Amino acid sequence: MERAEKMMANGFLKGTIVYSEAENDCPYTIKVEGDEPYFLDPVNLENSFKTDGAEIWFKFTGLRRMNRCEKANPVNITEMQKRGE
Repeated sequence: MERAEKMMANGFLKGTIVYSEAENDCPYTIKVEGDEPYFLDPVNLENSFKTDGAEIWFKFTGLRRMNRCEKANPVNITEMQKRGE
């Protein structure tokens, strides 16, 4: 638990990669964990993270652009690492 507290203190969010084949949906989104989970659309997601269910720590900046899918706002990932490493 100590590592989680340290990551959050350093500004990281806890998330899970979600893959979707649904029409008009983003192929990969990040489900941000918390009291009210929400989804983000990482426009620069590296191939090494394109794994459904991958648990990650990440930081992002928001983007002012059209959404590519309804459920998620587009973001630029600035830092990301797999949880448990």
